Amino acid sequence: MERINYDKNKRTFLIRWGAFMFGLMVMALGIAMMIRAELGGAPWDVLHLGLSIQFGLTVGSWSIIMGALVLGITALLTKSWPQIGAFLNMLFLGIYIDLFLWLLSTPTNMILQYLMLGFGILIIGLGIGIYIAPRCGAGPRDSLMLALQEKTGWKVQYVRVLMEVAVLILGWLMGGTVFIGTVLFCFGIGSIVGVTLPLCQRIFELIMERGNKDEDINKGSLRTYYHDGVS
Repeated sequence: MERINYDKNKRTFLIRWGAFMFGLMVMALGIAMMIRAELGGAPWDVLHLGLSIQFGLTVGSWSIIMGALVLGITALLTKSWPQIGAFLNMLFLGIYIDLFLWLLSTPTNMILQYLMLGFGILIIGLGIGIYIAPRCGAGPRDSLMLALQEKTGWKVQYVRVLMEVAVLILGWLMGGTVFIGTVLFCFGIGSIVGVTLPLCQRIFELIMERGNKDEDINKGSLRTYYHDGVS
């Protein structure tokens, strides 16, 4: 019996964290596609790009640095250590972003740029759904959002909007690209995640509970704001 439980726990661990890491990779691909399209990035990526322009280092490096700073602020506000998922999110998302930026290039045709932008936003939404499904913890920026919400008593959406607007303005002032892609992301990503998140959650639960037909695959509520990059 102990051996069976050990194998089950090992399988659960590998599937959960494998899905989490794969979701981060997919999301990073979408972010890199938006940046390479050069038609405007998501607010936090505008900031990372602006920092890269002003101070050097790669966009992925600044994603990691800002993620670490955000985690530090969150730890001070909550007086507790962030979850391991937040640390892994901070580190590997930046690594994956730099990897895909190295692999991708900006299309020479404007139509292809818009196609890259559109697919990039869709892929980000898919990646968000995949990495949230195993519930391995909120990312750095979401951890800060939740901490600020608890401290101020404001609604989550208000805290999120203020954070996004602040980093967007700061990134724009430092030379980050703000254009049609930024607008499309801010107004469209929520709807995309509204589709991908429950779909990925359902698929993940089916995988986890495969072979156990007595389990209810529809248990648990979803919080669509537990992820980075969504306005």
